[in-house]
Amino acid sequence: MAWLYAEYIADELLRTGQLIPPGTIEFRAGRETLALTVYLSDSSDELSGIRVVSGLDEWLSLTTYGHPWETWVRERLAERTAAARRDASAGPDLELALASWRWLSGTELLAADLGGAVPRHQAADLAVDESEQVWMPAWQLGLPLGHLAIHLF
Repeated sequence: MAWLYAEYIADELLRTGQLIPPGTIEFRAGRETLALTVYLSDSSDELSGIRVVSGLDEWLSLTTYGHPWETWVRERLAERTAAARRDASAGPDLELALASWRWLSGTELLAADLGGAVPRHQAADLAVDESEQVWMPAWQLGLPLGHLAIHLF
């Protein structure tokens, strides 16, 4: 149930922000990335409604540009998988999170090249050329979408 709740929270954050139309693959990338962030940041596997508001700051910092989000996800999933094997209790939440990670890391999307973007404090007159596009893993597109959605909430 924790995964479905994390996915619901992610969906609501993205819909509220109105950054991208629901039903698009980009929306899915944002939702899955944000759902993984929400799910993996909760150590009890039981997201409670009251912790959603207090979790916003943590989710914002986890999705910040420059944070090693991919490494964090891999480590958290490895920890949970090891604990599930130890306890012989791999539940559906972990299976859904692992499936989401496989989709996010294995699916590539064509998007504006933000990798060469200059940090804000150095980019006074510079703009990103959105016509330059590159293929990237879905999570790399979903991460800034999720971060912005949290900001706008």
